[in-house]
Amino acid sequence: MPTTFITGANKSLGLETARRLVEAGHTVLVGARDPERGRAAAASVGARFVRIDVTDDASVDAAVADVAAHEGGIDILINNAGVLGRVGPVEEFTAADMREVLEVNVVGIVRVTHAFLPLLRTSPNPVIVNVSSGMGSFGLTQDPDRVESRYALPLYSASKAAVTMLTTQYAKELKDIRVNAADPGQTATDFTGGVGHSVAEGAESIVALATIGAAGPTGRFVDRSGELPW
Repeated sequence: MPTTFITGANKSLGLETARRLVEAGHTVLVGARDPERGRAAAASVGARFVRIDVTDDASVDAAVADVAAHEGGIDILINNAGVLGRVGPVEEFTAADMREVLEVNVVGIVRVTHAFLPLLRTSPNPVIVNVSSGMGSFGLTQDPDRVESRYALPLYSASKAAVTMLTTQYAKELKDIRVNAADPGQTATDFTGGVGHSVAEGAESIVALATIGAAGPTGRFVDRSGELPW
């Protein structure tokens, strides 16, 4: 059965995705920064914990070495770790605020993907899922009928727009790997203050992309209802 590594999987969407994939028969590796929380989360769903801080090269390299020693390779990488970043008056945002968000949400994906590519390429059917957001879509944030148009989150939205574009560009270059972006939608997590649909519903698009068959799509941006505008 497939082996799946998920970053930021000690809670919320990451943990729900882990639970669903364990139920589907995957060997799941719960990646998280905090060992205590990570081990507890992994144990709660029948997964294995691997410590990883997506902002730290040494931590990511250690995680790769851990997985190589125990599982030998992976089939699916889910880049789920992310931060909301500073919210409030845009006049108060600084370059440091933007840098912090990009380091996790965008640079972290590049760092983790680069490090795990050799392990992904041991798989006959490698898949990468990047967790993006409708808040990074020009189409959705400008559509008055969509909930995304009701919020202004400059730092987070800019980072997720970058995640979606990064996904499409990686899909063009990594022709041996299917690379897609998932939008969980407005999900009731700490990011939204508990507003939105359930975490189970939010995880559906991530799980769907993680379990696509060998003939599945690449370079797509989808939510649980289908393809989304960029």
